[in-house]
Amino acid sequence: MELIALSLLVRWALGWLLACRMPVLPAAVPSGAPGVSVLIPARNEAASLPGLLAALSRQTLRPLEVIVVDDHSDDDTAALARAGAPGLAVRVIQPPPLPARWCGKTWALHHGVAASLGELLVFLDADTQPAPQFLQNLVAASQRLGGLVSVQPYHRTEQPYEQLSVLFNLVGLMAVPLGERCGVAFGPAMATSRGDYARSGGHAAVADKVVEDWFLAHRYEAAGLPVSAFIGKDTITYRMYPGGLGDLVMGFNKNFATAAAEVRWPWMLAVLLWLSGLFWAAWCLPASLLGWPLMGDPRPLPNALLYGAFALQLLVITRRVGRFSWINLVFPIPVLFFLGVFLQAIVNLGRGQVRWKGRSFSTRAGRPGLGGR
Repeated sequence: MELIALSLLVRWALGWLLACRMPVLPAAVPSGAPGVSVLIPARNEAASLPGLLAALSRQTLRPLEVIVVDDHSDDDTAALARAGAPGLAVRVIQPPPLPARWCGKTWALHHGVAASLGELLVFLDADTQPAPQFLQNLVAASQRLGGLVSVQPYHRTEQPYEQLSVLFNLVGLMAVPLGERCGVAFGPAMATSRGDYARSGGHAAVADKVVEDWFLAHRYEAAGLPVSAFIGKDTITYRMYPGGLGDLVMGFNKNFATAAAEVRWPWMLAVLLWLSGLFWAAWCLPASLLGWPLMGDPRPLPNALLYGAFALQLLVITRRVGRFSWINLVFPIPVLFFLGVFLQAIVNLGRGQVRWKGRSFSTRAGRPGLGGR
């Protein structure tokens, strides 16, 4: 029992260590007067796009241009983009029909870059909402670090079902190195110079990758260019999958199925050890109260203390990644949800295909896929 208790203490401590490695995008002022092109891929984003355009109109750094690439939407995305926002001129383009071996997002951004004029390229997903200083901070980081700089937005939850995504958000950041020259990229918010983008091969080099950010980072590193990543607490937010629980399940299923093999094993091993402690704590308290099979101390009090320790840890560390509150107190529920989506992703890996936004894409390396966030 003492060995079990010591093992659980080590796993709990791992959670704190993993959460410490999440640097926020630093505040800074760009040098000179950079010409910035903001490129927004948008497929059926009528509900989200106006919020982003309004936020861009309030930026302390005014972009040279804002281009919305309408990825053949069948809602009011294009009309809302053309309406723009007060003081913000927006250009709307639509790429040719999606060819084979391209994903929707990579095809859209490839054409957005070709139509742009700025020396600095900023890619923003339509569901992001940057704070007024975000663009200047991101551009300053891009000027200082070079290569590819990205930011993972803070998850703004509004409906109860969105709380179920807590472990996906947390594990996704715990499982990768972050900071300067970390080699990781997050697609919702990225910046690069036009020259470095061309040297990497750009989105044409990752045309068939639905999780294009991971593979674009590899292309930059292969070209000898640095790749840096930060978290967006207090600087940029997004609301993931506002279309309902089904979209949330399909979205994380897609990410599991296509990006799991890209995670570096030392980081994943540490995360798995922490998760095993979390899963243990989720089981032990109800097991001790209901007489279920249980290894270790069967008394309710020590198991209640273990449960409380992990619940407190989740309450503290998730504040950096998203608006998660009560779900941390009943963490066995998101644990079960996490396991369920993980198992479904394994099934989809076996099938070799996942659907997203009305398109299908392959989950197997080397095969063409269609789709994208």
